[in-house]
Amino acid sequence: MLPVYAHSTTDVRFPTSLTGDGTDAMNTDCDYSSAYVTLITSSDLVGHGMTFTIGRGTDIVCLAIKEVAARLVGKYVEELFANMGKTWDYMCSDSQLRWIGPEKGVIHIATAAVNNALWDMLARLRKKPLWKLIVDMTPEELVEAITFRYITDALTKEEALAMLKAKAASKAEREGHVRQVGYPAYITSAGWLGYSDEKVARLTKEAVQAGFNHFKMKVGANQEMDLRRGKLIRSIIDDPQYLPPGKKPRDPNGPDLVGKNAGPTGSVLMIDANQVWDVPQAIEYVKGLQEIRPWFIEEPTAPDDILGHAAIRKALKPYGIAVATGEHAHNRMVFKQLLQAEAIDVCQIDSCRLAGVSEVLSVLLMAAKFGIPVCPHAGGVGLCEYVIHLSLIDYIAISGNMERNVLEFANHLHEHFVTPCSINANGRYNVPDRPDEGYSIEMKKESIERFEWPHGSYWVNEHEKAKESLRLGNEPQEH
Repeated sequence: MLPVYAHSTTDVRFPTSLTGDGTDAMNTDCDYSSAYVTLITSSDLVGHGMTFTIGRGTDIVCLAIKEVAARLVGKYVEELFANMGKTWDYMCSDSQLRWIGPEKGVIHIATAAVNNALWDMLARLRKKPLWKLIVDMTPEELVEAITFRYITDALTKEEALAMLKAKAASKAEREGHVRQVGYPAYITSAGWLGYSDEKVARLTKEAVQAGFNHFKMKVGANQEMDLRRGKLIRSIIDDPQYLPPGKKPRDPNGPDLVGKNAGPTGSVLMIDANQVWDVPQAIEYVKGLQEIRPWFIEEPTAPDDILGHAAIRKALKPYGIAVATGEHAHNRMVFKQLLQAEAIDVCQIDSCRLAGVSEVLSVLLMAAKFGIPVCPHAGGVGLCEYVIHLSLIDYIAISGNMERNVLEFANHLHEHFVTPCSINANGRYNVPDRPDEGYSIEMKKESIERFEWPHGSYWVNEHEKAKESLRLGNEPQEH
């Protein structure tokens, strides 16, 4: 039998703070980073995983990854794969490591990297992309891959099995449909807070031409600026002249857009505050943005404040503005409470804030039970590559819903991955289909060598020159 033989961990950082990519009201100087892990066997079978960070602290996550990954060394892979739910429980059960969580913070996102690497390895072994591996499972196999601890008051294993069985017969039909049309996406990378109005306008026009009809902008630093930028974006996305040649406006009252405050072309605007407000402040601030007609406000307050989100949702409902959160919800129990408290209209899982695929699956099932659409967070390096798999699993095997869901897309750093995600001409994700790509998160060796912190060639030879060039007023290069 084949054991996990070793693991390697790398701190990879990209200088996105130079270009303003990823900036918002809370996070003003992001260097998109990856705490990257590879699980190694005694054969050529490997598994790659990562957790997303924004610069300083990535080294701390890498230390935690090493501790979690060490628990798998010497374990036979087929025994781990036989019950991925139990394997996830085992990964989280070291009492000394658990103490520094439990199931939250650095140790939890480190567990995400390792659990994702193990799923990547399984998919590679079975020669299927991850989403296909999971949707091809029987309902009975799939429930054994999920963790249910602490959520059985919201979703039992028996309920999950019944839900999966109800969708099983029509999985092939949904798979065929999404392969043909792609998975709906929205774009964030036109609306970063650190961009000039001119850059926002240019990128918004480019996004419309690329087929997108859902757009997100960052808010929360200055209400007057937010209104100005929101009106600027609306003036572009609501104007038919900017649509691609031959493309007709979509019906803003159609089943996929009703209730989203879509404009005359069928375009939707969302706003994201990245946790910057207290609850009363969030309510009053967002009321002041009614004029730009957002579908939802994302992360209006602290991510752990379930009752705060519920109060904001209740206060904004008469204004037709929904509430979304989840990017920083650190475990399935937070999502359970958000759903039970009717605190959110949109569920935003994160592929490596939750501790890997096995925990994500439990949240997808809870959201489906409560009838809440899942629109995953993907604004970061590697996240788009990850989450297209999760959205496909949700649509094909779990919820059966797609057209009211939209998956975030940020147009940064995909070139560093061996099998990067891609968008079709209608602004939708293409379906990953290479049998050897696993979870699509393998990073190119040359990218790791160049951007490894702090000894990669970029950080040693190029970064200070890039900063000096920026200081002299030159346009920064994207990486």
